[in-house]
Amino acid sequence: MNQALAGIRNAGMRHIIAGARALIFDVDGTLAETEEVHRRAFNEAFAEAGLDWFWDQVTYARLLRVAGGKERIRAFDQRNAVPSLTFADIADLHGIKTKRYAALIAAGDCPLRPGVRAWLAGARSRGQRLAIATTTSHGNIDALLSVALGPAWADLFEAIVAGDDVPRKKPAPDVYVEVLARLALGPADCIAVEDSGNGLIAASRAGIPVVITRSTYFSDDDFAGALLVVDDLSDIDA
Repeated sequence: MNQALAGIRNAGMRHIIAGARALIFDVDGTLAETEEVHRRAFNEAFAEAGLDWFWDQVTYARLLRVAGGKERIRAFDQRNAVPSLTFADIADLHGIKTKRYAALIAAGDCPLRPGVRAWLAGARSRGQRLAIATTTSHGNIDALLSVALGPAWADLFEAIVAGDDVPRKKPAPDVYVEVLARLALGPADCIAVEDSGNGLIAASRAGIPVVITRSTYFSDDDFAGALLVVDDLSDIDA
């Protein structure tokens, strides 16, 4: 696509984005590149619990295809013929991981991705409504955004739906269906902002157009069907 045509397309995309009644954001990988922090927190939790587990980047990339932290622990444990962890063990281990993640985020090593702050400010200036639809937990959302956006961050979002709020996690559409219900909007009134193939599938199954901002662990996912695919949100000024 030549530069002139790219400019026309981007102008059209800006118009579509600005015309939505609500923008719905995923969190991990979308608002911030959190996955390396999550991986480090998992490994610190394993060490604290006395497990000889270690998730390198290749292993973690494979486990990210499983939605949810507790579900990833269970999937890794089930690589053995006889899994060693009970559901209670997994819950306890994930609790340790959540505390380690919050401590790492509090150290300030995970800023918002380029363009995110401008998108949020632009949406507010236009009177667009903002929401969150994520697989991660409320604790993890708060850990990240209380540092990145300040202690009153939740006031920016009319609906915040996390993975534990719904029966099924992404790629099921449940979080998006719940957000639409809370906003009392139709899917065509909204745009979802995601970074992964699972997120694209989830939002699309709910009928919501999707903007993809590529992230480190999901850059090679299949994004066919997305409204727009960019390296980060600064690539298109919304």
